Amino acid sequence: QVQLVESGGGLVQAGGSLRLSCAAAGRGFSRYIMGWFRQAPGKEREFVGLIGWSVDSTHYADSVKGRFTVSRDDAKNTAYLQMNNLKPEDTAVYYCAAKLGGYSTLWATYNEWGQGTQVTVAS
Repeated sequence: QVQLVESGGGLVQAGGSLRLSCAAAGRGFSRYIMGWFRQAPGKEREFVGLIGWSVDSTHYADSVKGRFTVSRDDAKNTAYLQMNNLKPEDTAVYYCAAKLGGYSTLWATYNEWGQGTQVTVAS
């Protein structure tokens, strides 16, 4: 089991960049699929991106493909979400999540969640 803590959110102008971090406490971080999700006010939680056990195993939502990058550093028990060319529609609370087993874009399949971090993109 891992406990997750996100950091790095904030206010940024459209076109700007932010990097979110997800620090994990506990054992076995390298065995987890790490996912990123977001939820805007009045909207469903949606998948953003994930990274598997290999740093080359990534998958993204179409809305962020080419702008966002998920990475991980297992030596630091940390996952990252690099967000470039941010748009106002990216404004949301961003969550990292962890799961064992196969890849999934469904938030309900993830067992461990961070507390979320607010990202606000001003136009």
